[in-house]
Amino acid sequence: MPFSTHGSTDRFKHLNDAYLTDETDLVTRLAEAVNLIPGAHQDVQSLASTLTHGLLDDARHLSAVDAFLNEYELSSQEGVLLMRLAESLMRTPDANTASYLLRDKIAAGTWRPHMSASHSLVKLGTLGLSLAKGWVSMSGGVAAQHLFARLGDRVMLAAVRQAIALLGRHFVLGTSMPRATHRAKSLSDYGATYSYDMLGEAAMTTADANRYFYNYKAALTHLARTSPPEQDLHQSPALSVKLSALHPRYEFAQRDRCVPVLTARILELCERAKAANIGLTIDAEEVDRLEVSLLVIEGVLRSPVVRGWDGFGLAIQAYQKRATPTIDWVLETARRHQQKITIRLVKGAYWDSEIKRAQELGLDAYPVFTRKEHTDISYLACARKLLEAPEWIYPQFATHNAHTAAAISQMAGSRRDPEFQRLHGMSDGLHRRLAQDHGFATRTYAPVGRHKDLLPYLVRRLLENGANASFVNQILDAEAEIDALIRNPVEIASDHDFSSHPILQTPCDRRGDSRAGASGMDLTQSTFVRTLETIAPPTLPTETREAPDLARVVDAARNSVWASAAPQDRAARLRKAASFLERDRWDLMALCVHEAGKTWPDAEAELREAVDFLNYYANQAERSPIAHRAPLGSVACISPWNFPLAIFLGQVSAALSVGNTVIAKPAEQTPVIALEAVKRLYEAGIPRDALQVLVGDGRVGADLVAHRNIRAVCFTGSTNTAKRIASSLAETGRGDIPLIAETGGINAMLLDSTALPEQAVHDVIASAFQSAGQRCSACRLVCVQEDIAAPFIKMLSGAMDELRTDDPALVSTDLGPIIDAPAMDRIDRHISSCRQTYKVIGEAPTPARTDRPYTSPIAFELDTIEDLDEEVFGPVLHVVRFKREALEQTIEQINARGFGLTMGLHTRIDARVARTRNLARVGNLYVNRNQIGAVVGEQPFGGEGLSGTGPKAGGPFYLKRLSRPPESPEGETIASPLELPGPTGERNTLRLVPRGRVLCLGGDTPGVLQAQLKRVRDSGNEPVRVSSGSIEIALRDKSLKGVVADGNARKIAIAQLAQRDGPILPVLSHRDEIERFLLERVITVDTTAAGGNASLLAQI
Repeated sequence: MPFSTHGSTDRFKHLNDAYLTDETDLVTRLAEAVNLIPGAHQDVQSLASTLTHGLLDDARHLSAVDAFLNEYELSSQEGVLLMRLAESLMRTPDANTASYLLRDKIAAGTWRPHMSASHSLVKLGTLGLSLAKGWVSMSGGVAAQHLFARLGDRVMLAAVRQAIALLGRHFVLGTSMPRATHRAKSLSDYGATYSYDMLGEAAMTTADANRYFYNYKAALTHLARTSPPEQDLHQSPALSVKLSALHPRYEFAQRDRCVPVLTARILELCERAKAANIGLTIDAEEVDRLEVSLLVIEGVLRSPVVRGWDGFGLAIQAYQKRATPTIDWVLETARRHQQKITIRLVKGAYWDSEIKRAQELGLDAYPVFTRKEHTDISYLACARKLLEAPEWIYPQFATHNAHTAAAISQMAGSRRDPEFQRLHGMSDGLHRRLAQDHGFATRTYAPVGRHKDLLPYLVRRLLENGANASFVNQILDAEAEIDALIRNPVEIASDHDFSSHPILQTPCDRRGDSRAGASGMDLTQSTFVRTLETIAPPTLPTETREAPDLARVVDAARNSVWASAAPQDRAARLRKAASFLERDRWDLMALCVHEAGKTWPDAEAELREAVDFLNYYANQAERSPIAHRAPLGSVACISPWNFPLAIFLGQVSAALSVGNTVIAKPAEQTPVIALEAVKRLYEAGIPRDALQVLVGDGRVGADLVAHRNIRAVCFTGSTNTAKRIASSLAETGRGDIPLIAETGGINAMLLDSTALPEQAVHDVIASAFQSAGQRCSACRLVCVQEDIAAPFIKMLSGAMDELRTDDPALVSTDLGPIIDAPAMDRIDRHISSCRQTYKVIGEAPTPARTDRPYTSPIAFELDTIEDLDEEVFGPVLHVVRFKREALEQTIEQINARGFGLTMGLHTRIDARVARTRNLARVGNLYVNRNQIGAVVGEQPFGGEGLSGTGPKAGGPFYLKRLSRPPESPEGETIASPLELPGPTGERNTLRLVPRGRVLCLGGDTPGVLQAQLKRVRDSGNEPVRVSSGSIEIALRDKSLKGVVADGNARKIAIAQLAQRDGPILPVLSHRDEIERFLLERVITVDTTAAGGNASLLAQI
């Protein structure tokens, strides 16, 4: 039987083929498909010129809003600051945080240069911003909260909120349907009709979806009551709906759940719209939802509800490479069901997000075009298709571009039934001329909603307006060159031979890094689902082989010639092994699913991480200075079951890359994955005596660590086991060999009241429950500002209701099983204890399966942070509220738990990000995103305190710890902060910070103590000397973060520290390299909430 039993369809094959097709080839073919008749080009240019002349005349009399947007475009820092302020201020409920947010953005801008604006109102607004910045400085700075500051802030807040409301009115027709339709009557002075869009984020819960469905029905009822029934259908108003608003799991993987519900709901809306003679259009959304949307559309078209009514339609995005095949699919479906359909052709509003998503997934190409002119060509090719099928398609062209409108006018010939559409607040002049001078029907896409609902829409419009290549942006400049504005996109593209944009590398390439990234897959596409369905479950041995004799294994490793191989040769073999992993990805992923209980997305991500480790360490090892260092000898690599491929190969490849031999001990729960991975390394040329595997339980690992010939240990697992390893090394007289331990943590995520609720809930769900919570980086604790706690908890609970725990081989599964019965028992005991004391605030449905240990995600509300005193390695979340003024105190309470692995922060206040970065004692801080899934080389991973020893895996210092250092490291310098690569819309920064109080114990020779003290001071740490009493007493100081000792004092320190409670402290020498005296901390910021994607749009 197939490994996955969900059905799929071959009807999307042509769409799948086009999804990541070569951009140059596709655009070349699309340019030919535009096929303007001889002489038509001149006609198009002439009409475009006429239209643009009029628009440039309009630009000399801009409205205050247009003039303001023109002055503060998104290529300027101030434009981005104002966009971010508009995005978050209106939803912030408490005045004090709103003031902090406002001060944060006002203080960061340089406003005076904008005083040169020609528009008087813009100049006045700029003066106000400049004076506001002076007020922030005079009244105590960004964080000021005293009475005098709050009094002035009230004035600023009132003014800014009024300005945002004015901006909202410019782009949003009304806050309710009655207000919108009333206002529409006063604006339709050239006969334009309206398509109303109910604003709101995608549904996170069933309650959200029910509310949006009710609102859509109410909107249709209102339009039916206020629209003349005798009016022609396409002159009547219409309603646009988003499928993401009507089901919380509108995803291809959940199609069995969502498609029937969505089809039924759309049909009910169609029935109402048809009775009222009103159009109904399904809006286009993200590319990963295209196929599931088409399943809904086909269900609607086959229904008798829509017979005899061509008011049902959909939007198609021209920026997708699949645009023309999508039109072909819709046309074929319409013919098959004998049903005419409306198609609204749009260019697409999520381009920047799609670029980032493709990079995060590591796709082989982008699913969207990388140049604006390529999208313009695609739009014209799509328009040609729509105009060639009048029997089955009623075409609607949504465009603000004069050349595009002129080209479509020429293609249409004498036809005037095609309809042009615009967004409310944009391109009024263009559409007025198309209607009055050229006789086309026009329609305005008009958003309707409350101010808090308009924010995401408003940001999209600001981004579209502010993109440098946007016609809308350029036409606001009255001095713009007409020839440049109306140049044929085919000519522009031919200038660069239809090539993709050079600023955008292939998505799987690492930005800022020469190595190739692991190639990824988009499991939302049916082509991959079909592949999953052909994979048979792997056959696992019922008994694993016995571990070979340890002494024989160690002897073989000692006699290996691997250390003599050239660094470039070792690197080449590791890269070859990485290519074999990718070659055999499906088999290895299937093993991860079957043996480790991983879902398909988790298995795919793990394989990519393993490939990244091999390539990353290979690249580092063949370069200076690593290439010139010597190996340590035999390294014991003890890896966990929760990442049985990635962490296993990460440890192994790091040690091998610098010439060490490796004796690997994989987790007893997942040995087959490790053995299969090792086969690929052998195939790539890694000698069998250089890499050996011991299979068995913890006793095998303990014996391995205790062997006298082991020269370093890499370990990932529990804190207690790491402590036992440190003790074993000390007891066998090898306490000073490298021990790299990465352990767990009580990882927290903090949410202040500026956080976007939907984004915060989405990231909490992923951080806490992905992989069934069996990640060391998983979120265990959410600290939420009390001002937003109630709505956050309500949304979290509803979102948890939608999670499904099931067979990991099913693509619809969100959470797979717990690894084994003992782990399940520990989780059950914790849940049982919490149920007796704390309130359950969320709980997913109970899993039906009993063939493996399954448990449902659950969330409790605790009274204090101190109530959580242990890491629970499963899908259990704990929530605590904090007062607005207590955020820093909350961070200190989290620090006091002693763990320091990951932390998440959701805020729109930059000063708060900086303050948290300085206060939080964690290895990895994630801002405005989830806190799992660290990427090799982009987010080096590892903690401090009880969460690990360092150095960070996938970081610049890991290989140095596994190789012999130079004799004299003094005078060494390290760049800090270090900007790391990452996808568009993400900023990764590695900082090295002092450890803190470091005890200096001297050595056996004169001058050593002074050298130690100097080394500690030079690295920014606080040196501590033994002032009185014994070394043993000094080592009991709980505030110590490290010890420097040489000679006999080193042996004493190692022995004493092995018996000490708390973190594993490093025992350093004054000769150690400088980074050993420092902590690595990485901060990862999703800059899409901070203008990052605006920066991308400004470059394209």
